[in-house]
Amino acid sequence: MTFRTDLALERSSKPSSRVQREMDGCTETRITEDGKSYITLEVQSISDHIDANDSLLNLLTGNLSGLLPKEGPVLVAGLGNRAVTPDALGPLTADRVLATRHIRGELARVTGLDGLRPVSVSSPGVLGCTGMEAFEVLSALVRTLKPAAVVAVDALAARSPSRLGCTVQLCSGGISPGAGVGNSRPRIDEETLGVPVISLGIPTVVDASTFVCGLSGAGNPAPAQPRSAPMMVTPREIDLIIRRGAHLLAMGINRALNPTLSIEEYEELT
Repeated sequence: MTFRTDLALERSSKPSSRVQREMDGCTETRITEDGKSYITLEVQSISDHIDANDSLLNLLTGNLSGLLPKEGPVLVAGLGNRAVTPDALGPLTADRVLATRHIRGELARVTGLDGLRPVSVSSPGVLGCTGMEAFEVLSALVRTLKPAAVVAVDALAARSPSRLGCTVQLCSGGISPGAGVGNSRPRIDEETLGVPVISLGIPTVVDASTFVCGLSGAGNPAPAQPRSAPMMVTPREIDLIIRRGAHLLAMGINRALNPTLSIEEYEELT
């Protein structure tokens, strides 16, 4: 049986390198796999994690800053379907990312926001709602905006239920939307878009067959597909995970792109 997962930590192939460290109640694992860098932050559940001293946020911001080009405009893309709660992480994150590309000249001077890095934000939606692949929308935006990089945010699938809502993964090699749930769409990466793509995500679902296998200890359980439709398992508190996870990722993106603004200023502006 092939276990579906978007997490480098759970893949069976041996990475070329793996480095792990504990800091501020978080386990940080860096994996190099097929020339791509994966950074995984494992914490207590995001649904009840307060992060009072912003240690997780600071760790996320620092890691994302290290993957981004040092200068140039950036396009942030919130992937997924905001009408489906476990898949709404990307669009809700995009809602809280501060767009700055239009803030220039006199507007920048009078608002005190001069010197900001240009940031554009898009939520391209899903094929079933728009008739367009997210890749097609982003390709057009990249040709027009000519960003130095794209930051793509999407909900992920995990193999282990214990990772749902308590793991953040960053990747330097882009993303294949829907791959973890068996609905793979065109890949979004530097090869397809022509610019570096950094992906961020939080696992929100486990494939039901994988979940059953984990519970039963069976190596190859019957597929959990009533009416020939694949099933996914998600936590009961998924609404809270998505809401707090989107806030965490958005704030990490904001601070990595424009660190001159404080957390309080971002809260007011977004």
